[in-house]
Amino acid sequence: MDYNRSLEDVEKALSELIEENESIPIVVEGEKDVDALRKLGLTGKIITLNLGITLIDFCDKIAEKYSEIIIITDWDRKGGFLYHTLERNLEGRVKVNAYYREVFSKNVMSRTLEGLPSWIDTMSKKHRFVKKQ
Repeated sequence: MDYNRSLEDVEKALSELIEENESIPIVVEGEKDVDALRKLGLTGKIITLNLGITLIDFCDKIAEKYSEIIIITDWDRKGGFLYHTLERNLEGRVKVNAYYREVFSKNVMSRTLEGLPSWIDTMSKKHRFVKKQ
């Protein structure tokens, strides 16, 4: 794996995500994911799944309020299940963007969104060290 390329792809996607989040809400699994995205510079609306309601009811509430959302669930088994359930239940009602979840899952050596800031920090330090030599 080309870690420098992975870091560049993640940083590019993150820059685009920050811009898109100004007008499009992001759906994540929990508060630690919100904290991770805030740490990375996102300032827009971020909605957590853990609202104490069923996924079906959650999707109905999303469909009432938004025409488009970005979903970034973890890229582990549970996150995959949640993503596919949300996508299936929002189909035809809300435009679902999963691009950022895909970029992060392909490039980040962490299975969770909350691990993204530390991965970027670690890889940035290694990348700078490699560039100087």
